[in-house]
Amino acid sequence: MVKPDEVRAAWETNARFWDERYQEGNDFHLKLIAPATEALLGIEPGETVLDIACGNGTVSRQLAALGANMVAFDVSAPFIECALERTKENAERIDYRVLDATDADALRSLGEHRFDAAVCTMALMDMSDIDPLAEALPALLKPGGRFVFSIMHPCFNQMGTRLALEEEDREGEIVRTPSIRVVRYMTPFDAKGLGMVGQPVPHPYFHRPLQELLRPFLAQGFVLDGLEERAFPPNPDRPPRVSWSSFPEVPPVLLVRLEGRPA
Repeated sequence: MVKPDEVRAAWETNARFWDERYQEGNDFHLKLIAPATEALLGIEPGETVLDIACGNGTVSRQLAALGANMVAFDVSAPFIECALERTKENAERIDYRVLDATDADALRSLGEHRFDAAVCTMALMDMSDIDPLAEALPALLKPGGRFVFSIMHPCFNQMGTRLALEEEDREGEIVRTPSIRVVRYMTPFDAKGLGMVGQPVPHPYFHRPLQELLRPFLAQGFVLDGLEERAFPPNPDRPPRVSWSSFPEVPPVLLVRLEGRPA
């Protein structure tokens, strides 16, 4: 089983590579994740928001620009260095920290009932254990606070799926059809993979089916009150290729909004 230290080591090695290529967001973030995240969060100016596993701080900067006061943390110190270097505007609204989301005591040290909302962008599948976060969030959020997370869609976009491109000669016309094969889903597993081609080392992924993904949060009294599945729009002018941009009917990203117990 992959240990938290292995996760940290991978992201400390990969952080600069990711920051150089991701910068303020790639197509996945800008077209699929960011618009849905902002809609589900519904940020009001002056609210205090916790950014969990913030990477190079892209989401914190975007929410700070909307008027939020951010506390952002990541397990990777090099990622936090990148975040500080990239934060030029609204720096007074963002408090960056190095912290492990699998460390319950460290999470609780952030402040009791301090946050109006919390966000975790494309990172739960990178955590070896999500129970500490689920257990700490009710104490961190104000009564009725909301938690929005995005993740690689566990049904379609995980280490147990295969993307393919089929080609046929249909009465003189070459027709290419993208397809997806799911070979495992129900049993949680971990595997190393590439989030970006060319990154220095593979990093661990932790697949959880939907029931295992949501169970720790529902057990803490959270209620699911928002869900978005996002896919790239169809583009008839783009030649089919083995890429998520060729799957307008299959969402690679899942976003969930959970609301905590009211006062």
